[in-house]
Amino acid sequence: QLQLVESGGGSVQAGGSLRLSCVASEFRGTMWAMGWFRQAPGKEREGVAAIDDLGATNYAWSVKGRFTISEDNASEDNAKLYLQMNDLKPEDTATYFCGLRSSVRFGGGPPLLAEKYTNWGQGTQVTVSS
Repeated sequence: QLQLVESGGGSVQAGGSLRLSCVASEFRGTMWAMGWFRQAPGKEREGVAAIDDLGATNYAWSVKGRFTISEDNASEDNAKLYLQMNDLKPEDTATYFCGLRSSVRFGGGPPLLAEKYTNWGQGTQVTVSS
């Protein structure tokens, strides 16, 4: 059964770095999009970065130049998604979620709209202090 599990969150000071990981177990797909989303208390879930099986990427303006999304689907049994976060700011504080949508090709590249994704992990907390 497909399951997404995030890891790598933590507490850092402003200017620091973290690397988030997501493992999508039992996932085998040739057309897919995966993304990182975040949700702060009282706010809606927002897209941070996304990538698809063609290697196209999409970033929110607030993280461009600071965050890098990458993937590793070499395994036949699972897929791995990463988010390298540099120069972290207090406003990056949120719970970060990994999302997956398979068997679809999005025109214009992988979307940052959470409603486009159907499978989700439980999230990992990122806290950035000033």
